[in-house]
Amino acid sequence: MTKESVFDVAIIGAGTMGMAAGAFLAQQQVKTLLIDAFDPPHTNGSHHGDTRLIRHAYGEGRQYVTLVKRAQQLWEELEKQTDFKIFEKTGVLGLGPKDSLFLQETMASAEKHNLPLEILNGQEVKERWPGFSVPDHYIGCFEAGSGLIYSENAIRAYKELALKHGATLETNTPVQRIDVNDEQGVKIATGKTTYYAKKVIVTAGAWAAKLLPDLKLPIQPTRKAVGWFEAPSDLYNAVNFPSFFIEDNEDKAYGFPNLDGTGLKIGKSNGGQPIDPDLHTQNFGLYDTDEGDLRHLLETYIPGANGELLQGKTCLYTISEDHDFIVDFHPENKHVIFACGFSGHGFKFGSVMGEMLSQMATEGRSELDISIFALNRFGL
Repeated sequence: MTKESVFDVAIIGAGTMGMAAGAFLAQQQVKTLLIDAFDPPHTNGSHHGDTRLIRHAYGEGRQYVTLVKRAQQLWEELEKQTDFKIFEKTGVLGLGPKDSLFLQETMASAEKHNLPLEILNGQEVKERWPGFSVPDHYIGCFEAGSGLIYSENAIRAYKELALKHGATLETNTPVQRIDVNDEQGVKIATGKTTYYAKKVIVTAGAWAAKLLPDLKLPIQPTRKAVGWFEAPSDLYNAVNFPSFFIEDNEDKAYGFPNLDGTGLKIGKSNGGQPIDPDLHTQNFGLYDTDEGDLRHLLETYIPGANGELLQGKTCLYTISEDHDFIVDFHPENKHVIFACGFSGHGFKFGSVMGEMLSQMATEGRSELDISIFALNRFGL
């Protein structure tokens, strides 16, 4: 064991949550190691594809609002700390029938947390944004102060901060094994080197269950498809068209305006193919539904953007049994912290999750309450 291989905290998985945690720890002068099987930002996990929504009125549950408000603050601070563009205030429009449980919870979370949220009927939606075609019985929930995060820029910015403040980053280095010893902390074996750390944070996304097999984590890696389609810039640019999500019984989707001529981006929130993450590749078009499902959404809701497919990509969702996050200490050893199961709605929380994970590693607890994310809710 050499001095160079011993760290205060090692982070396995330097993507969304891991890179943020590394930056927070390094800025506190904590000797930090970041290990990633690839070279972030990359296209093998869940953070690529340029953009992610950030919504404050939260249809997944009002219990998330306090976290997302802190996340918004931290994203804006990150933009000031670095030269990267992080946040774009496009506004976010939620669409669906009046009885949509997701939209009802969106409105309830706004009311509980005193968030500004404008409610429009279907006709008003079409008048304000002619690029949409929605049934008259739909409503729109418009949150003008929210928008999008430039996801890959966010990774780059936290990477820059982590390295600037002395963190060690090992890329293209898959971890083979984590061994815990109460006296020495944690031993991390890779194909090249063995590292030692007093604490380890596992933020390995779809690979979390493989790295922590004893926990039998209730998560399912799932292949998802997203596409960018040619769309008239005057109608669909970020000035004239919002970021959006759609919540109908069958259609669950999200998307972004045509940013700098790259095309309107759209993805489907539900569906996808369960997959072993080691088998995931950039193979958009392997299934007819990759483009077909996206075309259906465009034809139904945004027909003016149903142009040429400019780009298609695949990514990984890691879906927990109840679609809520899993963030906890290992039940048998407090040297190990893990965060996974972000279920396709986690990126916006990357900043605050990094802050909280750093607090768990250094203080033994996070300042914000995350008890709802505990593993024992599954009876494990």
